[in-house]
Amino acid sequence: MSAVKLTPPEAARWAARAGLPLPADRHAAVAATAHHIHSVVAVLRELDFGDTPPAPAYRAEQEKPDATV
Repeated sequence: MSAVKLTPPEAARWAARAGLPLPADRHAAVAATAHHIHSVVAVLRELDFGDTPPAPAYRAEQEKPDATV
């Protein structure tokens, strides 16, 4: 993914393309929110999950309740 920040006009164009037309006063807020989400996801992509099993391998009923922290 590109590290270039999404501009308000681009945000409006992408929203319209997805069938979500935005009022003009929301373009900048949507662009800023999209940039924030992209920043968070970029950090998550850097994590090494190594031997972490996939979610379907987790069985909640097998865990014993324990109040210790």
